[in-house]
Amino acid sequence: MATDTGYATGANHDAQTIRRRNVTEQGANGKVEHGAEEVDDKKLKKKDRSSILAFLDEYEFILAPIIFTLLSFFTRMYKIGLSPIVTWDEAHFGKFGSHYLKREFYFDVHPPLGKMLVGLSGYIAGYNGSFEFKSGETYPENLNYTSMRVFNASFGALCVPVAYYTARELNFRRPAVWLVTLMVLFENSYATISRFILLDAMLLFFTFTTVLCWARFHNLQKDSFSAEWWLWVLLTGISIGCVTSVKWVGLFCTALVGFYTIEDLWNKFGDYRMPKIEYASHIVARVIGLIVVPLAVYMFSFWIHFVVLENSGPGDAQMSSLFQANLKGTEVGKDSPLEIAYGSRATLKNMGYGGGLLHSHVQTYPEGSQQQQVTCYHHKDANNDWFFYPNRHQSEFNPEDPLKYVADKDVIRLIHSQTGRNLHSHEVSAPVTKADREVSSYGNTTIGDEKDHWTVEVVSDAASRDRSKVRTLTTAFRLRHTALGCYLRAGNVNLPQWGFKQIEVTCTKVNSPRDVYTHWNVESHWNEKLPPGDPGSYKSPFVRDFLHLNVAMMTSNNALVPDPDKQDDLASQFWQWPILNVGLRMCGWDDHIVKYFLLGNPAVYWGSTASLGFFVLLFTWYLIRWQRGYDELKQSDIDQIHYAGIYPLLGWFLHYAPFVAMARVTYVHHYYPALYFAILTCGFVLDHVTRPLNRSVQWGVFMVLYGVVIGLFVLFRAISFGMVGSSSQWKHLKWFDNWRITD
Repeated sequence: MATDTGYATGANHDAQTIRRRNVTEQGANGKVEHGAEEVDDKKLKKKDRSSILAFLDEYEFILAPIIFTLLSFFTRMYKIGLSPIVTWDEAHFGKFGSHYLKREFYFDVHPPLGKMLVGLSGYIAGYNGSFEFKSGETYPENLNYTSMRVFNASFGALCVPVAYYTARELNFRRPAVWLVTLMVLFENSYATISRFILLDAMLLFFTFTTVLCWARFHNLQKDSFSAEWWLWVLLTGISIGCVTSVKWVGLFCTALVGFYTIEDLWNKFGDYRMPKIEYASHIVARVIGLIVVPLAVYMFSFWIHFVVLENSGPGDAQMSSLFQANLKGTEVGKDSPLEIAYGSRATLKNMGYGGGLLHSHVQTYPEGSQQQQVTCYHHKDANNDWFFYPNRHQSEFNPEDPLKYVADKDVIRLIHSQTGRNLHSHEVSAPVTKADREVSSYGNTTIGDEKDHWTVEVVSDAASRDRSKVRTLTTAFRLRHTALGCYLRAGNVNLPQWGFKQIEVTCTKVNSPRDVYTHWNVESHWNEKLPPGDPGSYKSPFVRDFLHLNVAMMTSNNALVPDPDKQDDLASQFWQWPILNVGLRMCGWDDHIVKYFLLGNPAVYWGSTASLGFFVLLFTWYLIRWQRGYDELKQSDIDQIHYAGIYPLLGWFLHYAPFVAMARVTYVHHYYPALYFAILTCGFVLDHVTRPLNRSVQWGVFMVLYGVVIGLFVLFRAISFGMVGSSSQWKHLKWFDNWRITD
């Protein structure tokens, strides 16, 4: 048999053995034996294979996310321009992007960052902002909607590598890291919603980055105050600022990091070995990185919002009068006489954050006095106009008399210009705020009583120290009911549907001079006898505008409640989301329309939801055994359960529970941020329970799970990539009646 022993040059060995050729020989039993050189070749090949595998193993953290990311861009962008019509909420967010391109001020319930990015996508695509984005309308040829969608889809695609690195930072083993990544990659709802001009892909991306930054920051606790530690603290703060600047849902992610920070500082507080200076430094670092930086990012997005939107637009009325007066092309304050006189026609703006214009219409209160309603309204309307008239104890107003100006402490009447009725209050409870008195429109210029009288109380003037007169835009004043002593107030309470969801106006008994919701100013002013002024020369402070807009957003968001008189086929309930009980049709369902159905991957949804319950049981099991004195868990195991299990579960709860109590209308996409935390919980559970298994069995289990997730995505791919033709072709996908993929 040939030997594979190597020899050194010049050694004394048998010549025949050394000279023997390396050929195949027959053994004593007739078995073919191979020469030494062929055996060496096999070893070299095996060594080469081992080297390749070692290389792949060593650089898996680079190669795997590259592959996953390429697949992610494919799943998010394949046939992305197939549907040429405005789909679902593209009608809203595409239109908001248009406002940025035209630099027109608008109002929306969401913060501006995501919509500014939509505007940026339009700018990159060469869009001029002229399209109205009406739902179901075909995009014009000069609008590259595909480019805008691709820009948006990039955020959805980049969620996949972020999920990969997050799972690594949570110390999941490779099979679980890949599973988490594949669950995000092949989640049909994520792939579908990322394909359109919406905010959800951006919201998800910044949610994912916040969790990644938090996890990395946590892992660097032993290197506190190092350059890398500071980097990830600041990146966490920036991510929090960005996710909150897209939608307020980001506040739930902020709360997760907040809970972690409180716990972390509490633990450090109990470490008696830590110097007080070092502990104080930890507090300061977190205040800077996790409070100041996010707030700065959030406010900066609004600053850009105000700078870009310099022209008057459809959202002007949500802002203060001074802010509107400084917009280009505005009618607010334009040619308005500076000082208010009796007989002047004017609009009165409530100066509370989110305040509207004093308004009345012919509809009456269904209860109480049943007199004409008085509300606050955020849009331009002739029903916002009021005349300043003298009180009934003075001589009747005569337009031919010399001008008399409205002054501080004057007792006046306000006459509604469209109906001729007096602004009135009486001993009747307000319709919603029962502690206040109702405000109505009653009588006319001749019919009425002393309950039509209001005393002007000037609070301040942005342009003058002289408070003797009321000036357009700049004078803040209160209106005290002369007979009852209450003050005209418009808080942020919305009337029911009979009041068209407008702001309730009341007469409050509480005399609080600092209550800005009792402060009013004249916004627009008309009087032919007075010369035009220039009140727009006074600027409104940024901080005040910032607060004003945020309160207006909150007020309008709270008004988005389901209308019992209308059926919303797209709305859904919170309990339906985790069990994938319902989907959502994103467009019309005619045969000639490319159809998209917003539905999740059943394996991802049901698997992640089941893991939430399983984790609770697992945690309870360990808690009971710990109480009974068992100590099978090492400290590293406890830390892993704590940070990689409990915190994802807490993240899911923080993102899901608010929708249980929320009164506003809800849709399936509201669950998507919570779904990510459920996926992370699923990754932890499977990683934990498969640890005792040998490597081959582990990979076998995970390979089956990979196949199920990928297979179901492929099965349901049409709902994400677009269904062309009759929906009946996909009736095999309608597993439940609520999955309205086909009728």
